[in-house]
Amino acid sequence: MQWRGRRESGNIEDRRGITGGHVAFGGIGGLIIAAIVYFLGGNPNQVLQQSPSDQSTQNSYADNTNDTLKDYVGVVLADTEDIWDSLFNSMHKQYTDPKLVLFSGETQAGCGYASAATGPFYCPTDQKVYIDLSFFNELTNRFGASNGDFAMAYVVAHEVGHHVQNLLGITDQVDAMHAKMSNEAYNKISVKLELQADFFAGVWAHYDQKMKHVLDAGDIDEALSAANAVGDDRLQKETQGRVMPDAFTHGTSAQRMYWFKKGYTTGDISQGDTFNDASLN
Repeated sequence: MQWRGRRESGNIEDRRGITGGHVAFGGIGGLIIAAIVYFLGGNPNQVLQQSPSDQSTQNSYADNTNDTLKDYVGVVLADTEDIWDSLFNSMHKQYTDPKLVLFSGETQAGCGYASAATGPFYCPTDQKVYIDLSFFNELTNRFGASNGDFAMAYVVAHEVGHHVQNLLGITDQVDAMHAKMSNEAYNKISVKLELQADFFAGVWAHYDQKMKHVLDAGDIDEALSAANAVGDDRLQKETQGRVMPDAFTHGTSAQRMYWFKKGYTTGDISQGDTFNDASLN
C-alpha cells in the first residue's frame, strides 16, 4: 500500500507504554515492534537502541517521531474515514469517525478490560477500536499470514467495519437477539456479524483503490492471507487439535476470505447482507 507522505488520522489515541503510569518498553515487546517496523520499511534500530534511561523519560511511544507503525495505521484509518464518509453521504447518512486506541499489554475500554490476549476489537459503547500492535507480529509468526503491510490494513478495516455496523443500527439489532437465544444459536448470528465486517473491509479496499489508487500488486492477497489465518476452523485446529463448528464465532477461513473478496470485487454495500444469506444458515 502506498502510504508514505499521506494524511494521517487525528483520531488516534496512543496509550502504548503506559501501564500504571510507567513505561513498558524494551525486551520482547521491543523486539516485536522492531520486527514490524522493519517490514514497514522503517529503521528497527531506532527502537532497539533506546536505553532504559531514555525510555523512562517517555510517557508513551508517541514521543518517538519515527514511529513507522503508528504512522501506517494512521494513514489506513484516515482512508477509512474518507471512504466511509463518502459512502454514508451517498446513502444520505452521517458518518462519525471512530477513535483508534493503540495500547501495549493492557488498557481500560468502554466495554471493560482490554489486553493483548483479546486481540483487536471494537467497542460500540465508546465507539473506539482497540489494538495492541504486537498482534500484527502474531498474525505473521503465529497464525501464518503473509508478511505484508496490507494484512494490517485488513485488520483495521475489519474493526472499522464493526463501527459501520454500529452506526447503521445492525449491532443493536444483534444485541437484542442475544437475550432470546441459546449460546449456540447466538454464535451463528455472531459469525454473520463478523463476516459482514469482513465484507465491509473489502468494500473499503474497493473504494480506496478506486478513489485513491494506493493499493499495490499483492495487497489483496495479503488481506486474504490474513482472513485465512484467523478463521475459526484454523484457529481451533491449531489451539485445540480439532474443529468444533458449533463454537464458531467469526467464521471459517474460507468464509472470511469469501466475504472480504466479495466486498472488494463488488463495492456494493447492498450485497453484504450476511444475515439473510442462505449459505450461512
